[in-house]
Amino acid sequence: MRRPILAIAMLSAATALAQTQSHATHTPPIAVQETAKTADPLAPLDFLLGTWAAKTDTAAGSAGITATGSYTFRRDLGGHALQRTGSADKCTAPTSADCTHSDQLTIFPDPNGQAIPGSSLFALYLDNEGHVIYYTLTTPDPHTAIFLSQGPPAAPKFRLTYHLEVTGPNAIMTGKFQMAAPGSDDFHSYLEWSGAKL
Repeated sequence: MRRPILAIAMLSAATALAQTQSHATHTPPIAVQETAKTADPLAPLDFLLGTWAAKTDTAAGSAGITATGSYTFRRDLGGHALQRTGSADKCTAPTSADCTHSDQLTIFPDPNGQAIPGSSLFALYLDNEGHVIYYTLTTPDPHTAIFLSQGPPAAPKFRLTYHLEVTGPNAIMTGKFQMAAPGSDDFHSYLEWSGAKL
């Protein structure tokens, strides 16, 4: 009678040991857990930081705007947000466009992914014409950031792209603001620009 009891006890001990080892295998070390908590979600956008010259490419955009100016990406709110501000030095445009245009863009992380599941970086765009655009962000490579608008199916789509064309001391940033009709992914450039780091 003792052998079955002993066998059951040994089986129970082996099962408990296996569960303990399995749990230990799937629990990340404390250092890894701390790194995950302290990782900077805005770090992939550091290539944007600084002040950049901007000159529009009228041949590439449909707005017909010729403008020069500058824009600055800087950390804000204790490093928890990225803010873009800009200024226009010279601008000429058809009557359908507004050369006195001003806007602001704030980029921020959502570590819990509550706003849109699967997304962790967002941006809010506001301008003096009353436009409001919510963007999700992706960084397909270390020198590119793509902002894609989020809205109802009946609304047009917007895509904003920044790409670090040339790195190093003679860095050059290019940008595109593109639009697509509701329900379409066929984006057309409204405005394109490029310029060196100042």
